[in-house]
Amino acid sequence: MNAIPEDLKNKALETPNIPAAVVCPNQDSILSAVKESVDINLINPILIGNKKMINETASKINLDISEYNIVETENEEESASVACKMSNENKTKIIIKGNLHTDILMRCYLKKEFNLLDGKRLSHIWHMTTPQLKKPLFITDGALNVLPRIDIKLQILNNAVQFCNKLGIETPKVAILSGTEDPIDSMPSSVEAKKVMELSIEQNINAIVHGPLAFDNAVSIEAAKTKKIENEVAGKADILLVPNLETGNSLSKMMVYFMDACAAGIVIGGKIPVVVPSRADSKISKLASIMAAVVAVKD
Repeated sequence: MNAIPEDLKNKALETPNIPAAVVCPNQDSILSAVKESVDINLINPILIGNKKMINETASKINLDISEYNIVETENEEESASVACKMSNENKTKIIIKGNLHTDILMRCYLKKEFNLLDGKRLSHIWHMTTPQLKKPLFITDGALNVLPRIDIKLQILNNAVQFCNKLGIETPKVAILSGTEDPIDSMPSSVEAKKVMELSIEQNINAIVHGPLAFDNAVSIEAAKTKKIENEVAGKADILLVPNLETGNSLSKMMVYFMDACAAGIVIGGKIPVVVPSRADSKISKLASIMAAVVAVKD
């Protein structure tokens, strides 16, 4: 069974009772994750949505929410707007997506009136843990940027490095993934990977970056040795910077379904981190994602 990663939990609990806007929490797993977050003094939630539906969901899972702050709204769009307005007013430090489409929430987040962008590109990152791995593996971006350009990949890389820094990983090792370890014109992602690596060095990003690398060479020391690939990242990657959304999304889902991984996913790069789980994600995954968002808030 997948389990809450202790490194993530311990780091999150260093900043307890973070105010959190929970948008449309009329779903069993998200309310259960919120309850467990409250039980360990992780967050102080504000539930935003249809009060009747929220109460019905809580009743179904035998959850007493009589002391929770509930803000009544008429629809999903209004719920998202209320959460973003509260965040703009510093009344909440993280936003948690409940039973609504991610597009609705993020479209609202991007509105200039809420002033939640910080001059950087928003990106998604997964903190992946599984019994087969000795340390967390970070995958970015598998949920937000579909086919990012080179300059966007560099911003995604920066966001991921800063998140790792907040977890105590001072100089993360970043593998820029492609299907080969050599840049070849017939595989554009490999050429782009080399360029991103060069730019990261020019800009003195606080990480050890190498690309292109195929997945096996990024995570397996034996595979890298067999192919005579010698660099500081090969076989030891902390962060996998993927070439496109499909690669990151598929890789993370494979780890969840075939390796029993715990996937904690958040959107970073703005003023407020956003928990954007799939409605099919488990309660444990959603709880871990809340923990990741709390870590992202840290100065």
